[in-house]
Amino acid sequence: MTGAITSRRVTWLTVALIACLLPLLVSDLVSGQASSRDQRRRTRFTPTTTQVDPEVSSSLAAAAAPAQAPAGFSNVTNGFDPQGPDFNTLNEDTAVALRSFNDNRFTFEETETVADGLGPTYNAQSCRECHQNIVTGGASQVTVLRAGHLTGGQFFESQGGSLIQSRATHPDASENLTAADNIRAFRISPNTLGDGFIEAISNTTLLNIRSAQPSTMRGVAVVVPVLEANGVGRIGRFGWKGQHASLESFAADAYLNEMGITSPLLPDENTANGRDVAPYDTTSDPEDDGDDIKAFANFMRATMVPPRGAITATVTSGEQVFARIGCATCHVGSITTAPANTSINGGTMVVPAALANKVIHPYSDFLLHDVGTGDGIPIQPTAEFANTANRMRTAPLWGLRTRNRMMHDGTALTPEDAILRHGGQASGVTTRYRALSATEKSQLVAFLNSL
Repeated sequence: MTGAITSRRVTWLTVALIACLLPLLVSDLVSGQASSRDQRRRTRFTPTTTQVDPEVSSSLAAAAAPAQAPAGFSNVTNGFDPQGPDFNTLNEDTAVALRSFNDNRFTFEETETVADGLGPTYNAQSCRECHQNIVTGGASQVTVLRAGHLTGGQFFESQGGSLIQSRATHPDASENLTAADNIRAFRISPNTLGDGFIEAISNTTLLNIRSAQPSTMRGVAVVVPVLEANGVGRIGRFGWKGQHASLESFAADAYLNEMGITSPLLPDENTANGRDVAPYDTTSDPEDDGDDIKAFANFMRATMVPPRGAITATVTSGEQVFARIGCATCHVGSITTAPANTSINGGTMVVPAALANKVIHPYSDFLLHDVGTGDGIPIQPTAEFANTANRMRTAPLWGLRTRNRMMHDGTALTPEDAILRHGGQASGVTTRYRALSATEKSQLVAFLNSL
């Protein structure tokens, strides 16, 4: 009898031990899956080449004088794609991705659902939710949260990556910060209008802008992978850290990280605080076949640039002040896009006539600078991107008059606030601004309010 009791006791102890250990084993397995997934993504975001293609046209024909890029808050194509059917006639059954500007705009505005692959962690349900001022594709007041921490001087992302999604399709998939993640920053949604012209700027043009800057204000031309070109390196120009060089890569990143929808370029789901989200995700990956991200990219490529406001004598004087005190060193007023048929994006795109040889006025050099406002969060927590932690891409100022929240975190509420936050490489500019007369400051603000 005693032997039977002992046997049962051993059996129960064994069962209890398994019950205790099983969650740990499953947790380790899930953690291992998440770690493997993160490593695959990190590899995907590491450029396979560090020398960039100069992207110079091979044509021997003399280029015509560059033309001004079309401008307007109008939801009208710049010519990259045909306008297409009346936008108001489109719906889920009649819209055809990649057919026209209006079709792609419909896809850009479309609300995603769980059945489409939304989540389990996400920030928004459509591209338009974060990009709609004054028309679809513009900037907005929406911010996202990023976080991480330093260990031994090295940056480490939060448990589920540096982007902390604020919404979820299941309560157990919600993301939260830990006390250890004491590097925290908001980033506001940028304007995407005119981005096709920015994509069509050659690497050589950006490098020439950098070379012309004085050494104390010289920007960093960060090399990032073009995802659709198997990671071929190109100079970044999109995002607050210049973390993307092509609009298709940019769109794939946003689709995954802002809406939780996977694609052929980024087929792995995000985690929730480092935990696998498979229990809350019933849609097979990749959730988009690639057409949506191409439609998003083509919509942005076909948008006009933000138009200027009234240009008065005071505005003209203000632009002269802007240049004289050194703002124009980084906020470059005029850039010309590459000639037609120039191969860009690692050979996956040829610059079309609608985007080629156009003069744009973005008031940015699209380089990274340390102006004392860096958020401490690099593009990736790897050695090649360590120097991006405290640098930010020069914010394009076109469309500035439509925004009342400025700089990367949206906390500068007037142009004067934004100017006075500049330090580091721009400290000399700020000093010169402080020395301006009241009239000159008023002229400068008038100029900024015309953009």
